[in-house]
Formats: sequence, structure tokens, C-alpha cells
Amino acid sequence: MENSPFFLLLSTVLLLLTATPGTHSQPAAAPAPPGPTNVTKILEKAGQFTVFIRLLKSTGVANQLYGQLNNSDNGITIFAPSDSSFSSLKAGTLNSLSDEQQVELVQFHVIPSYVSSSNFQTISNPLRTQAGDSAEGHFPLNITTSGNTVNITSGVTNTTVSGSVYSDGQLAVYQVDKVLLPQQVFDPRPPAPAPAPTVAKSKKKKEDGDSPDDDSPADASLALREVGSVRSAVLVCVITNNWGGHQSINDRNDVDGIEKAADSECGEGSSDSMVAWKEQPMEKKR
Repeated sequence: MENSPFFLLLSTVLLLLTATPGTHSQPAAAPAPPGPTNVTKILEKAGQFTVFIRLLKSTGVANQLYGQLNNSDNGITIFAPSDSSFSSLKAGTLNSLSDEQQVELVQFHVIPSYVSSSNFQTISNPLRTQAGDSAEGHFPLNITTSGNTVNITSGVTNTTVSGSVYSDGQLAVYQVDKVLLPQQVFDPRPPAPAPAPTVAKSKKKKEDGDSPDDDSPADASLALREVGSVRSAVLVCVITNNWGGHQSINDRNDVDGIEKAADSECGEGSSDSMVAWKEQPMEKKR
């Protein structure tokens, strides 16, 4: 049997096959590297995010995220509202927004850093989203935890994280039960009131009232009384110093002579106090 022509032929063929170079089995090919991270495809695969995907595309935010994830090492966290979340909004809410406001709405759901589910308990509030300023009245977003529940508030919306959609160490996507509405778009604050006027003007008026040049009736009356007192004193002085005998006085109606007598007898300048007295005629001395 072993010396039969058939057996010899079979042995020869097997020997040739095993000796032919290049016939050994090759290792299995490595799996193809994964493609670039695409947020919309991740959401499409998860389902129930149709409206949010449409907004991501129409506002151009989807392209921004694609560039950030594939051209840098920066992490991103997305809070994705489900379709039922948008259904709970008041009818016409999205259509009433301007293009800029729609962009802000979508960016408000994006945090420019990677937040794992274990980081929610130690996160610092308020979070800064890609919408911008996190100050009160603008785009504040605050996260708190209670046990395994993650609560999110925007100042307009209060909701919770209902599940994790995707996480790879650079991108984290979480589902939320409501659309996150930012204050600046849905609850704008009124402008700050103008500062109260200062009291400088009132103080100035008070200082002006204390000025010696004040022409108030009370001050004018006081001035007249003082002039009258000085005039009376000058008259007494002139009369005491030989009114009738003063050579410069020819007549009691002689005002010029009286003024000269006042300056002579009562001191230089005394005649100035006689101005108010000029219109009072005096009888000639007998």
C-alpha cells in the first residue's frame, strides 16, 4: 500500500507544498483606526435627538465641534436635550429666536472641557459654556449633585442629567430632560439704574447763601439799620462839635457844608455815612 504509485505521488505533492516559500499563514490585519469624532453621528446613532442635531447643523456649531475635537486635544462636554425636551417648550419658541440667539442657545449646552460623571460632585460653579459670560443675567450654568442625581440650573431652567450617551476621555455627551434656556436670551435683566445725583449742588447753594454778598431781604434790612446807626452817630458828632458855629455850614440844608463838617469834626470818611441822609432837609439855624 505504501509503495503504490498513488501514495508516492501524494507524498511528493505534500512535500512540495510545505517546502514552497511564501505559503505560510500571515497574521491577521490590525483593525482600521477609528474615524474622526463626529458629534452629530454619535447623536444620530443614539436616537431621539433629531431637533438638537438639526440645530447643531443649522447654526454651524456642529462644524465648530468637529474642528475642536479633531484638531486639538481640548475636551468637550455636551448636554443634549431629547426631542421630548423640545416638545415641552412653548409653541414658536425656537422660531422666535434670531440667528444669533439660536447659536447662543446651542452653545449654552456645550462646555469647553471634558467632565466625567465622577467630576460633577467637585465641579466649580458657575460653569462657563461656549455661549460666553457666565455672570448672573448672562449665561450662568450651575451643577449640583444629590446622591447619584445631577441637577442643572440656568436661572430659567431646572433639570437633571438622565443618562450618559457617549464618553471617550475627550468627549462626553449626557442626556438632559429639558432644554437649557439661558438668562440673557429668555430672561434678560433690565439695565442698571442711573446713579443718584450728588448733593454737591445743594451744598454749593448753601455756601452761596452764606456769602457776604447775599442780597436776601433780611440781610438788606440789616445793612440799612447799620447805615442808619452810623448816620445817627455822625449827626451827633457834628452837632456836638458846634454844629451851628462851623464855618463851612451856611445853612442846615447846605449838605456840602454838613459833609465837610462831618469829615472835619468826626474823622475822614464820615461824610460817606451821610449819603442816605442827603434827602432829609434840615431847617436853617436861627
